[in-house]
Amino acid sequence: KTAMAAQMTDAHRRFLQVLMSHGIMEGSVARKLHRRCCEIHKVYYAHDKLDDFISTINRHLQPLFMQVRKGLSESDGRAHYALVNLAETEITKMASDYAENELELFRKTMDLIIFSENGFASSTDILNLADQLQTKKMKKKEAEQLLKVFVDDKWLSERNGEYTLHTRCIIEMEQYILSNYQDVARKCNICHSLAIQSQMCESCGIRMHLPCVKKYFRSQTEPRCPQCNDFWP
Repeated sequence: KTAMAAQMTDAHRRFLQVLMSHGIMEGSVARKLHRRCCEIHKVYYAHDKLDDFISTINRHLQPLFMQVRKGLSESDGRAHYALVNLAETEITKMASDYAENELELFRKTMDLIIFSENGFASSTDILNLADQLQTKKMKKKEAEQLLKVFVDDKWLSERNGEYTLHTRCIIEMEQYILSNYQDVARKCNICHSLAIQSQMCESCGIRMHLPCVKKYFRSQTEPRCPQCNDFWP
């Protein structure tokens, strides 16, 4: 690599600013932004160089214990980018944005999602937690509003009255979840990142993301588990 390639330019700075204001960015949006930033600041652009562009940003973020990370959406497998703070767990970062009982509800919701079979928790189950909070009880109406805020802030995703962790939450909190839920948190057997919404092999217990399952079994007539070779249900 030339010395030039490693230079942090105004194009890199602009990209980082926009990413920070969004919290998370879908791959196609990040690619467009990469191009736009390079054009505005007259910096060399190549469409297949986004990862190199981000590596340059990450080298400069290293002393600040920050990193732009890439992760895949569990529902459709698309790439997303998010800025992650490595110095503190995201739960502590959230502490500056939410009250103590709001954080407690988030943690308990996370418990429900991670301990569930399919990576979802029903709104009924979450709302039932509202008056059991240790810090300060919450009315159901307040809890409903708070769930909307968690969705707007991209910590949770909602589908038909059920909630799961947003891609942003998974990218930013992967280490926190893997270390705090050691016995239950599993990585996907295919892409090796945290698997919340996933399918499990009934014989050996490995987990795979749904998009990874689709991709892996695409060319197989009878799907078998990549680990134990048993039939995949």
